[in-house]
Amino acid sequence: MGKSAAPSYRRALRNRDFRLLTGALTQSAMGDWAYNVALIVYVYNQTHSAAWVSAGTLARMIPAFCASPYGGVIAERFERIHVMITADLIRVGTMIGMTVIAATHTAAWVALLVAGINTLVGTTYNPATAAMVPQLLGEEDLAAGNALMETINNVAIIAGPAVGAIVLALGSPATVMGIDSVTFVISALLLSRVKARSVPTDVTRDGGPFKQMAVGLRAIVGSSTAMLLTSFTVVTTALYGVDTVLFLFVSKDRLGTGPNYGYLLVALGVGGVIAAAFVNRLAALPRLSLVLSAGMVGYAAPTALLVVVHSPSVAFGIEIVRGIATLIVDVLAMTALQRSLAPDMISRVFGVFWALIIGGLALGAFVTPFLLNFAGLNATLLLSAFVVPAFVVVVYPKLASLDRLSAVTAADLAPRVRVFQRLDIFAAASQPVLERLAKNSTELVLEAGTTVLRQGEPADALYVLVEGKVEVTGRRERGRKDHHIRYMSAPSYVGEIGLLQGIPRTATVTALEPSRLWRIDGDAFLEALTETPLSSGFVSGMTTRLKRTHPAREVVIPEQREVDEAELAEVGRPG
Repeated sequence: MGKSAAPSYRRALRNRDFRLLTGALTQSAMGDWAYNVALIVYVYNQTHSAAWVSAGTLARMIPAFCASPYGGVIAERFERIHVMITADLIRVGTMIGMTVIAATHTAAWVALLVAGINTLVGTTYNPATAAMVPQLLGEEDLAAGNALMETINNVAIIAGPAVGAIVLALGSPATVMGIDSVTFVISALLLSRVKARSVPTDVTRDGGPFKQMAVGLRAIVGSSTAMLLTSFTVVTTALYGVDTVLFLFVSKDRLGTGPNYGYLLVALGVGGVIAAAFVNRLAALPRLSLVLSAGMVGYAAPTALLVVVHSPSVAFGIEIVRGIATLIVDVLAMTALQRSLAPDMISRVFGVFWALIIGGLALGAFVTPFLLNFAGLNATLLLSAFVVPAFVVVVYPKLASLDRLSAVTAADLAPRVRVFQRLDIFAAASQPVLERLAKNSTELVLEAGTTVLRQGEPADALYVLVEGKVEVTGRRERGRKDHHIRYMSAPSYVGEIGLLQGIPRTATVTALEPSRLWRIDGDAFLEALTETPLSSGFVSGMTTRLKRTHPAREVVIPEQREVDEAELAEVGRPG
C-alpha cells in the first residue's frame, strides 16, 4: 500500500488543469454550504416546524443516497469534464428557481422539491471528480491532490455556513441562493478551461441501468482491499453523523454553551485543514495500515474525554485533534482505493462509495437519539469512543496483510521496472507509473520466425523486447514489397507509433531467434503517458522511424499533463 516518494503539493498545484478543478470545487462547495443554511432558514421561516426542518435535510440526503450510484454511471459513460460542466449549468437553473421561490415566499414543499432536483443533478459531480484527480496527477501526487480537495471541503465547512449566516443577516435566503447560482457559473467557466479529457466507457455492455450500477458495488464487495478501505471511510462518516446529534447535548448539558454547537463542527474542519499540511507525507510511508488504524483510533477515542471535560476551549481542542485524524483516514483510504481500481470503473465505484458515505452519515444520526434515550449521554459518548477502536483491532490483521502483499508485489515487479527504466520512452516516468505498467504487462515467449506485429493491423499494445532479436520490415506508403528497416535487440520496444498516432501498424516485426517480450495493453500504455512527459530524444527518434515508411505523415504528440523543467529534474531518470 505504501509508495516510495512523498506526494508533493507543489507538483500537484503546478498542474494547470488540477488548479482549475480545485478552483471549480471551491466555488461549488462554498456555495453549497451557504445554500444549505439558507434553505433550512427559509423552510423554518415558512413553517416554524422542526419536522419540516428535518424534511429539509432528508430532501437532500435521500436523493443523494438513491441516485449517487447512477451518478457514477453517468460520469463513466460520458466525458467527465463535460458532465461536471453540465451539472453546474443545470444547478445554475435550479438555484435561480430557488431564488425566485424564496423571494416570492412560495410554499416550503416547493422549495424542498427543487432542492431534491438540485441534489440529484449534483450526484454526478463527486464520482467525476474522484476519477479526474488520478488522471490529472498520476499516482505519485494523488494523495496530495486528495488532501487539497479535502482541505477545500473543510474550509467550506468552516467558511460556507459563516458566509451564509452573514448574508442572511444582511439580506434574505433569496440573496444567498442568488449568490449560490453565481458560484456554479464560475465553476462551469473554470471547468471549461480544463484541457484534459477522459475517455468515456461503454457501460451499456454491462446491461441495463441496474446492472451498470452493480458493477461499482461488485468492485467494492468483490475486493477485500476495496471493501476494507471503503468501510474505514464509512465508519468515520457514521461517527460524524453521531457527532451532529451528540454535540448539541454536549454543548448544552456539559459545556454550558447552550444548543449552539456549531463551533465544535468548526473545530473538526480546522483539524482537517491542519492535517492537510502533512498528510501527503504520511501517504509515502511503507506501512499505511498502521497510519490508517492510528487515524481511526485518533478520531474516535478522544470522544471519551467529553465525559469529564467542561471547558468549551478544551472541547474545541479535542475536536481539532479528531479533525486531524479523520482527514488522515479519509485521504489515505480514498487514495488507496483510487489506486486499486481500474480507470474505467473509478466513477462507478465512487458513485456507490458516496452513497455508502451518505448512508453511514444518516445511520449515525438516526441511531444516536435512541442511544441517548436508552443509555444516557455519558454511555453514548463512551460507546462512540470505543466501538471504532474495537473495529480496528478486529480488522487490523487483514489491513496489515495488504501492506505485506503490496511489498511482495513491488518486489516481484522490480525486475520489470528496472528494464522499463532503461527505455527512453519511460525516461521520466515515476516509480508508481512504472510499477503499474509492470503489473499490467504479460509475458510472451516466441519462436524464431514468429510475427510480433504486422503492418496495417490495428495498434492495440506496446511490446517490450526483453530477450532475443527481431527484424523490422515495412512497405512505404506507395510501395508493394517489404524492405528491411532495422534489427532490434533487447532491451527495446516496438508498437509505440501506432498507439501514439492512433493509426494502424506502420511496420512488421518478426522474431529472428527465440525471444521473450512483455506486452502492455494500449489503453494502459496511453494512460501512463498522460502522467509521463515524453523526452525530446524519444520524439525525434519516433519521427525518424515514421518517416521511413510514411514520409508524408506528420508526428502528432499526444496531450499530456503539464510539466516544467523543475519537475523533469525531480522525476527524470536516465534512459
